[in-house]
Order: sequence, then structure tokens, then C-alpha cells
Amino acid sequence: MKFGVFDHMDSNGQALSQQYRERLELVAAYDEAGLYAYHLAEHHGTPLGMACAPSVFLAAVSQRTRRLRFGPLVYTLSLYHPLRLLEEICMLDQLSEGRLELGIGRGVSPIELGFYGVGTEAQARYTEVLQVVLQGLSTGKLEHAGEYFTLKDVPLELHPVQRPHPPLWYGVARAETASWAAGARMNIVTNGPAAQVCTLTAAYRAAWDKSPHADAPLPLMGMSRHVVIAATETAARAVAAPAYHRWYTSLLYLWRQHNLQIPLSFPEDFDTACARGLCLVGTPEAVRAQMAAEISTAGVNYLLCRIAFGDLPLACALDTVAYLKTALLPTFQTAT
Repeated sequence: MKFGVFDHMDSNGQALSQQYRERLELVAAYDEAGLYAYHLAEHHGTPLGMACAPSVFLAAVSQRTRRLRFGPLVYTLSLYHPLRLLEEICMLDQLSEGRLELGIGRGVSPIELGFYGVGTEAQARYTEVLQVVLQGLSTGKLEHAGEYFTLKDVPLELHPVQRPHPPLWYGVARAETASWAAGARMNIVTNGPAAQVCTLTAAYRAAWDKSPHADAPLPLMGMSRHVVIAATETAARAVAAPAYHRWYTSLLYLWRQHNLQIPLSFPEDFDTACARGLCLVGTPEAVRAQMAAEISTAGVNYLLCRIAFGDLPLACALDTVAYLKTALLPTFQTAT
């Protein structure tokens, strides 16, 4: 069982320079606590994502950590030129001496894609960019003639530390997608209640067991949960509830502005989110029990904790990390 962090880097009301400084302080605490990886979202034109150029922030992360793995979750491939993205991936993997985790996706928001002039062709662009990037990372050569990009005899002076490429991550919401990811040897991550997640992990394991690489170590199957730990349940809920509300407002900002239905299943009400197991909030003992139940039901081997969200104070997030380090991670590591 491994534990990592998922971060939207949603606006918390501070000056952005201060938010960046505090988040880098928090990332250093993740590293010191022994968390596995830090995953950063990419969003555009919305308070949900203030790290809209993930590579820029992750370059800073690479220099403030020693063991922590990190990466985008995900790069929105349909918005990138494959040569530029390939070069950024190589630089990050080299800067970190091989700690990059490479999340890939088309992009969940048609509104954000539209800001870049990308519409119904997003899936086709994603597919072509991924093909070019993996070719370049794996072979060190770029020869490509496609619908959107033509690359002829492009010299590649950069290469990743991890060969043939950094580990791949993909967000899944359907069983058939989980099965496809298993065949492609990708790590997966999802949201939602544990019983729903279980259908995805079961599909992944079934496809993995039938694949040619079934004897290899099983990749990571992760789910995300908001996590706030304090000395008392009252103290934890007092800071978690308003922070969740601010995060949820940012989550729906563009969708409400454009009168569109958001394709995610987070409840607006904080108490409902806690009741569904999506927010793990309370004392170390209570959160440990909640985590154990969620992990067991979902069948995951990786938990991505949302530790900083909304306007949660830095001190509270640091307390959560400290409790994870001393009271929770040792228990789960011993159990597995």
C-alpha cells in the first residue's frame, strides 16, 4: 500500500506568489514524511487550477525534494505540441534524476479545451500527441506524418532517465477503460465511492491477469480522498468544511458559468461527502479506521490524499502530514 498526494492547486484567496511558496513548503513536508508521489492537475481559465503550466511548478518541486516522485495528473495532451512536451518531460526527469510520473489525458473540460481552439478533434489530437511523445522518448528519434503534426528528421538531444519512458498514469471512470489501461501497463487513478471504485479495480486486475505481462508487478491503482487530521474531530471538521466548500465552488466555476453539467460525482454538501467516504476527516485514530475501510472496499493499492484544498490553512495541512507520518503510514506499511 502506497500513499501519495493529488493537488488541484485551486485558488485559496492568497496572493499567488504566497500560495506557490507555501505549497512548495508543503511539498517538502511530503518528501520528508515518506509519501510516494505528488500529482498536480492541469486546468486553464479557472480558479480550480492555479498551476496551469504544470512543468513550471514541477521543476521547482524537483529541486525541493529528494525522494518524492512527482508528475502531472494529467498533461492535457490535446493542447500541446508533441516536440515541446517531449522536451519538457525529458528535462523534468533529468532534473529529478528519474522521479517523474507521467499522467496523460485528453482533458475533461470542453470549456478549457475551447480556450485553446480545440473542439471535437480533442481525442484525435490526444492520440497523435501521445504516439509522437512515446516514440520520441523510447527511440530518441522523431519521424512523424499525421493529421495534426508533421515532424521530419528532428534531432533529439534530450532523453529521460527512466527508460523507455517515465511511468504512465491515466484517469479512469469506466470498467472498459480500466481494462484497457491494464493492457497498456498504465497506473490508474479514479474518484468516487469505494464500491464504485471496486468495479474498476476488479476490471483492471482481471485484464492484468489475462495479459502477457501478468507475472510482472501489478501497477498502482489509486483513488483520491480529501484528508484532514487534527487532535479532535471538532477541530478537523471546523477547518475542513469551509475549505471543501471553497474547493467545490472552484471545481464548478466554469461549468456553472457556461450552464453545463459537470461530469464528476462530488457532492456539494460536506457532510454528504464525509458520509460517502470521499472526505476522511477527524482524529488520527478515526481517519485510520476510515482509510482502512475505504481501501479494503475499493481494492486499491494507492491512496491519493487531497491535503491542501480550498482555503485550508498551511498549518492544518502540515499537521495532517505529520499525523500521516507518525500515526498512519507505519500502520499500513506494517499491515502490508
